Amino acid sequence: MMGSRQIDQGALFYEFSLEDHVPADHMLRSIDRFVDLSMVRQHLAPFYSPTGRPSVDPELLIRMLIVGYCQGIRSERRLCEEVHLNLAYRWFCRLGLEGEVPDHSTFSKNRHGRFRDSDLLRHVFETVVQRCLDEGLVGGEGFAVDASLIKADASRQEGIEGAKGLPPKKSSRAIDEYLAVLDDAAFGAATKVTPKFLSPADPAARWTGAHDGQAFFAYCSNYLIDLDHGVIVDVEASTAVRQAEVKAAKTMMERTEARFDLYPQRLAGNTGYGSAEMLGWLVHERGIEPHVPVFDKSKRRDGSFSREDFTYDHQGDVYFCPTGKMLTSKGTIVNDNQLMYRASKYDCEVCSLKPRCCPKEPARKVPRSIHEGARDMARDIALTDAYRTSRRQRKKVEMLFAHLKRILGLGRLRLRGPCGAHDEFLLAATAQNLRKLAKLIQMPQPDPAA
Repeated sequence: MMGSRQIDQGALFYEFSLEDHVPADHMLRSIDRFVDLSMVRQHLAPFYSPTGRPSVDPELLIRMLIVGYCQGIRSERRLCEEVHLNLAYRWFCRLGLEGEVPDHSTFSKNRHGRFRDSDLLRHVFETVVQRCLDEGLVGGEGFAVDASLIKADASRQEGIEGAKGLPPKKSSRAIDEYLAVLDDAAFGAATKVTPKFLSPADPAARWTGAHDGQAFFAYCSNYLIDLDHGVIVDVEASTAVRQAEVKAAKTMMERTEARFDLYPQRLAGNTGYGSAEMLGWLVHERGIEPHVPVFDKSKRRDGSFSREDFTYDHQGDVYFCPTGKMLTSKGTIVNDNQLMYRASKYDCEVCSLKPRCCPKEPARKVPRSIHEGARDMARDIALTDAYRTSRRQRKKVEMLFAHLKRILGLGRLRLRGPCGAHDEFLLAATAQNLRKLAKLIQMPQPDPAA
């Protein structure tokens, strides 16, 4: 039987509760348990005037940003529309049915002002990390570090030659931020090499062809994670070069110890973190086991003997060549971080292996890094079962980057400049940690007796 058409007649009174209309298994309901923004107003108090018209509640803005990054809503304009229409979003943002959603321009005004001046987004991120610690999700014994390229909001077709520099009359917020970080070890001072191309829209973004496809402008998102559950304990933005990634790793390790008193026993990473200087820093300055492949280019490709064909005597601090002759060093450091071990010219002249050892030189020289002891330690660790376990666990950080790009939609930045990259990476890492908390800690079940 066909039902009759129901004519909507407005009632005089409605009883409606958002709490009743948000499903018990909704992700935002589960995340809401771990969002503590009670300190936001106190943290921002010095950046507001005591007089004047009341501003938009900063806690509302942060909650809306959390919704956007947890749900992969990249546009702030669209985020305002979604919060206006979606009951679950309204419930999470504490707006009720009649609460007014702020205009999208409010986010830009606060982001470029109070939020950055107070470093609020890092404060929120660290609050979530502390909650992960309180819930027992961070073991603190083993960390992993890695970096991933994120495309910048810059067109590759509009790049200009790096040697020419930026147009003198060009001005923008991104250019001002670029000039401000020229001496920063994570950006301009990471390398003295002039980039092949510069983007006038975002000159701090680095031209890179690391993916073996078309080159593009990019930043690096650097993660330091705990190996137990893959919680992100720190995040840092940097330019897309290896030296900057290594510097970012050091910064994150030092900051994590200062903020959370976390001091890992081992650090897992890929070959990019296996330079002699980085391994020396881990072993000699930090006392951390490097579960990292050694970055070594000493292997010769012309068929002559490589450094590995020479035997090093730790006690005597000398090398022995394949025929047993001794190579000694005067202790003078060359090339900033190397000692040079030299054989006797008289030994090499009469040696039958000279064509395979030093065919173009009168005597053989073997360079040894001043951090070679740390490199040897890393090589020894690479033969252990613990290293193989760390290699498997290190995949957790790669999975986080895949989640960042595929689920949260951060394959390309929307904001420009180093500060924009910093803001986006912090918010995305905060969202990932909140989703991790919601997944690993089950919602309390209602008491049937109640």
